Amino acid sequence: MTARAADRARYDRATAHLDAPVAIVDLEAFDANADDLLRRAGGKPIRIASKSVRCRALLERALARDGFAGLMSFTLAESLWLARSGFEDVLLAYPSADRARYAELTADPKLAAAVTVMIDDPAQLDLIDAARDGGREVVRVCLELDTSLKLIGGRVRVGARRSPLHSPAQVADLARAVARRPGFEVVGIMAYEGHVAGVGDAVAGRPLRSRAVRLMQAAARRELAERRAAVVRAVRAVVPGLEFVNGGGTGSVQHTAAEEAVTEIAAGSGLYVPRLFDNYTSFRGRPAALFAQPVVRRPGVGVVTVLGGGYPASGAAGRDRLPVPYLPEGLCYDPQEGAGEVQTPLLGTPADDLLIGDKVWFRHAKAGELCERFDTLHLVEGDAVTATVPTYRGEGHAFL
Repeated sequence: MTARAADRARYDRATAHLDAPVAIVDLEAFDANADDLLRRAGGKPIRIASKSVRCRALLERALARDGFAGLMSFTLAESLWLARSGFEDVLLAYPSADRARYAELTADPKLAAAVTVMIDDPAQLDLIDAARDGGREVVRVCLELDTSLKLIGGRVRVGARRSPLHSPAQVADLARAVARRPGFEVVGIMAYEGHVAGVGDAVAGRPLRSRAVRLMQAAARRELAERRAAVVRAVRAVVPGLEFVNGGGTGSVQHTAAEEAVTEIAAGSGLYVPRLFDNYTSFRGRPAALFAQPVVRRPGVGVVTVLGGGYPASGAAGRDRLPVPYLPEGLCYDPQEGAGEVQTPLLGTPADDLLIGDKVWFRHAKAGELCERFDTLHLVEGDAVTATVPTYRGEGHAFL
């Protein structure tokens, strides 16, 4: 029996009492992935990206391990909810225009102390001030650096279009603008190199593309390391008490941690290891989060149909955004139908061994987005479900 076949047998036994659709997290794999992230971080603390987990119980489980410290949230509403739930260090990774929540933040000393907001433009400070509604608390601010690699005099850009702040001078100028403004304090710098951390460099069947990605990423790492260090020096000249410099992501943990200027690493997807992280040469994780759909039809030889399963992930539309049939091994989508909203045909020899009611296990393309489809995660240890915990959705929250 292969390791994957053994996992399937465990998951089927563990969830035999549960009807599919059902989502699980294998805690042995989750913990092993956490250990691997810590190993790659080389002693620098890891701030957990909450959007990649979206389950308070599992955020708490990871934070209980030495080496994980703080959360990186994705909306201001989520940030305040997490802070009220007892999480004491929440960095909002994206600028917000949520005036109502800014009014809450600036009126509550506990929230203001726990939550750091992201800016890259003075206009965002204007919005916050206009939203204060009498709130006088000092707002903790993080400045976001654009990490994109610019080539041929800027005519070619590689990387996400995020912050407009690219040079040390631009970031330092914004730091000075914040320092001059009552009610705000610069406490950190963030730079997410998504073109390194979020792009696989070993795409199956694409050797030339994979080599091109590796060459691009090597050049991007060198350029960013030099520029990030210069940015930190420039900002520390304005804000000597800077608390943190955050960088990286699951796919670049060890590279970003090697930079002296970086004080903490961001990561979250590496706890679940969705399918998009199969194409990396720098690390190998264990799939920890899976979902199962039930077989509801047997249309013919080599075909079964499962209920639902059309759970595409965000990003540029493509086949790599679809979940992948994982267990039993050897199933694939019908290219004429793909993953369906209500039913999904699956092709392959293993289909002939599946009966009505059997489970087919899938892996989602991106980590936390799976939790937008399920109210609960069943936590598996060995061949038993030892706990069932709510996702954000199960607690009544859909923050985006």
